[in-house]
Amino acid sequence: MKPPDPNQKADTIKGRTQSIVDGGILVDLAWTDQRVASTPIWFAVFLICATSALAAEQMLDFKAEPHNYFQRQPKDRFAQLQERMARGEVKFDTSSDKAFLQSLLTALKIPVTSQMLVFSATSLQDDKIHPTNPRALYFNEDTYVGLVPGARAEVIGIDPEMGAVFYIFDRIQPGSTPVAQRSDKCMNCHAGNATHRVPGLVAESVMPAANGASLESYRHEEFGHQIPLSQRFGGWHLTGGHHLENAHANMFGQMNAGKLTTRTIQPGELYDPAIHLLPTSDILPQLVHEHQLGFTNKALHLQYVVRSMLHETKGRPGTKENAVLEELIHQLARYILFADEAELPKAGIEGDPAYIREFQAGKRTSTSGLSLRDFDLKQHLFRNRCSYMIDTPIWEGLPAFVKQRIYARIWSALTELGKEFAYLGPAEKQNIRLILKETRRDLPGFWK
Repeated sequence: MKPPDPNQKADTIKGRTQSIVDGGILVDLAWTDQRVASTPIWFAVFLICATSALAAEQMLDFKAEPHNYFQRQPKDRFAQLQERMARGEVKFDTSSDKAFLQSLLTALKIPVTSQMLVFSATSLQDDKIHPTNPRALYFNEDTYVGLVPGARAEVIGIDPEMGAVFYIFDRIQPGSTPVAQRSDKCMNCHAGNATHRVPGLVAESVMPAANGASLESYRHEEFGHQIPLSQRFGGWHLTGGHHLENAHANMFGQMNAGKLTTRTIQPGELYDPAIHLLPTSDILPQLVHEHQLGFTNKALHLQYVVRSMLHETKGRPGTKENAVLEELIHQLARYILFADEAELPKAGIEGDPAYIREFQAGKRTSTSGLSLRDFDLKQHLFRNRCSYMIDTPIWEGLPAFVKQRIYARIWSALTELGKEFAYLGPAEKQNIRLILKETRRDLPGFWK
């Protein structure tokens, strides 16, 4: 079945007519059918320009109407856990920092095998982080936990509408109930230019000094799977079969007479590895984490832009607004299909089997056993290059008409010939179509 005619001006659904206004944006958010009047893929190509995109960015003030970030009650995974804690339904082991961390990860359903170790002083507790005391990070699809040994635990929960919500625990006291408060001190980095002024996720790659301070930076306000591996991992430990010959991982530097000299260190060389739950900082969680950062930030930015547009135009955005929207939709659709994914080493990578098992637990599979969580690890990160993040609350939280348009873009990419998505071969395109058809319930009618 083909997508609907882009020139269509209305859909009559179960006796109701839904208006399509100014370039195709649906303003009736109560629309319940799975069909959408989609605009052509090339629509934004000749309309979008830097000035209109900048105008859309300037509209965003996450603290003000219609976003009201600090007035909203978060609904992220950790906020839900706090409600259970208040009812006495969840108990934590506070006998030690490690015991508390383990019980917190279990409560949030975050695998310990996702552990990543970072020793650059690039976070809220920067005075505690350095090569002799790295920070441990753990994550699942929508929640991120960090613990600096001897300091406080931090949590970032992703609310599909609000974006990143930041929490920090008091120092753990044995036998006492742990208390976490929302923090607004993270906004300078997590809601600045790097995230388009939307509360989002950040990661850095720097050459740290012995005290953790940054001497050089290898990436600037960019996140996602498109970043070359040679520009990642600065200030991070990296273990496992990564087969990287030139990487900034596992080293710190010193400036001598204006010249940078570096020293390579192995995880546990400058600290007791027993201070962390695991001695490792595996390559595979690092790559999955980077993909999630790019998806999450693009989806949250789109969420805020749409909300601003509908608010500022009273539900009737004009040509310029629609041009910006179409460009952002196109960017997210490309990202979902792993466009511009950075090359893996020629020998591929070898990820931690324990992490692979936990990452794939509960995966959605087609009748033929295919999944969006199947790893490739030879030439690409995933075997079927369509992001598993469309099975998470972040995707579910996007407005229905936005998801329908993105699905229309993905359909076109998987069914039409052309150079833009030629990196996906015919068999892979067919597999992705099959997986989505059999695992997604919100697909447009033409997909079936």
